[in-house]
Amino acid sequence: MITITSIQIREHYDLINAMMKQLHLSEKAFFLKTANWDNIAVDYMQHVMEMQETCNGTCLLAYADATPAGFIFAYLEEADESRIEDYTGHTLYVSDGYVASEFRRQGIYRMMNDKLERIYVEMGVRRIVRYTLSNNHRMQQFLVSENYEPVRLVYEKWLTPDGEKPVRLFPPSPGRR
Repeated sequence: MITITSIQIREHYDLINAMMKQLHLSEKAFFLKTANWDNIAVDYMQHVMEMQETCNGTCLLAYADATPAGFIFAYLEEADESRIEDYTGHTLYVSDGYVASEFRRQGIYRMMNDKLERIYVEMGVRRIVRYTLSNNHRMQQFLVSENYEPVRLVYEKWLTPDGEKPVRLFPPSPGRR
């Protein structure tokens, strides 16, 4: 049985930190320039706790029976005058989500996402923003199935310390070098 509950990250710090580390490791497999979790953990965890406490953030924790199976975290971004969109309300930014490998393909992420969206839709949010890596095709398929649409593409060029050569950002595709 899957249950989903809202938690305070501060009160579940060790558990969320451990899951964030696993999320980070999976992102590292997609994007070579992902920082080592141990180098950023303290600052990032402080950031998500601050966003939860000051920007109406929500962290949902999923349990499979009594075992923590995954989490999703989001917070409100304040509207400001620099926006170019027509939308003037709060924007929900879904910043992190993870399901442990042994619990994947059971619909847990979808259940957490649905509950998270319902919380904020009831608060009047009508714009939800998410980012995913360009080579994370499973997440892209999930987002399309949830009626998200790609709006902007971000192109990046990273250079070697001398500024002379581009740095590879993605692992080689299987069968290609």
